[in-house]
Order: sequence, then structure tokens, then C-alpha cells
Amino acid sequence: MSEWKVVCRIEDIPKLGSRVVKRANGGDIAIFRTSDDEVYALHDKCPHKGGPLSQGIVHGKTVTCPLHSWNIQLHDGHVIAPDVGSCDAIKVKVHENQVFLAI
Repeated sequence: MSEWKVVCRIEDIPKLGSRVVKRANGGDIAIFRTSDDEVYALHDKCPHKGGPLSQGIVHGKTVTCPLHSWNIQLHDGHVIAPDVGSCDAIKVKVHENQVFLAI
């Protein structure tokens, strides 16, 4: 069973944008908000060359890496073909406008 930590309010994440949660041990987490207010979280590192996904463009339920335009699915971190790879998806939930991450 996951423990949950409040990291921000949903309004703190711009629609079609992201917010970064810094971690003491590195491995920052990017939290994304879609146009219909769904929230997802991925490690903020593209599996291709380590680009910051938080600086990418959110469209639909994917984010495009700003370095080489790889498209990554927000719900599971898998790269969309023809590219191959994945990054870790983090469990996230929204309750009463608070965004929680699994820790």
C-alpha cells in the first residue's frame, strides 16, 4: 500500500504544463496537467538522452521531450513508436484540489 504526500494544488500546475518536485537524492519528478485536468507524474528524465520532460510540450495524454521530440505517454511513461523505451511513472492522485504523490 502506498503512502501519499501532498505536493501542490492542482491550480499550481498550468493546464498543458508541468511542475517539478525536487527530491533530495536527485531524480526529480515532473507532474503534468492535461487540458481536461487529469494529472500524471513521471521521472523528469527522457529515456533517450535524459532531457527534462518537464520542459516538454504536453498534448493529449503525452509529453514531447524538448531535446529530440520523443513522445512519452503520461499514464505509463512508455515511449511512442517508432522510438523505444520508457521512464518511470509515479502514482498520483487528486483529492479536493490537492495533488498527492505516492512515496
